[in-house]
Amino acid sequence: MPHPFLSDAWFDAVKALAAESPTPMLPASARINMVVTAAPDGDREMHIGDGTFGPGLLEDAGTKITVPYDVAKDMFVKGDQQAAMQAFMSGKIKVEGNMAALMAMQAQGQSASADTQAKLREITLDS
Repeated sequence: MPHPFLSDAWFDAVKALAAESPTPMLPASARINMVVTAAPDGDREMHIGDGTFGPGLLEDAGTKITVPYDVAKDMFVKGDQQAAMQAFMSGKIKVEGNMAALMAMQAQGQSASADTQAKLREITLDS
């Protein structure tokens, strides 16, 4: 059953996917906080840590990204890294802290695998 992107139910479904997967959804060493702006229910805090997405912010993340909701959805659910690059170049994505962490994540395979992204699309409402 699909859920709205970044809803509590969506994070629960992501957690279940991560538990089923033999490999991390994202690089396991990545620890990045995100504030997703202009989400349907207001700004939403989330993080990448332990190879998956989670709600809230991590105390030990050295990098914080502020990204618009539509760009976050394009990046993480649709796998559209071109949207991320365009948003970054136009100043829609703001980075605080350790920019090297983002570069390392990109070098390790910036986004989820094609199989994981297909599963993310399955659990995410299209609207």
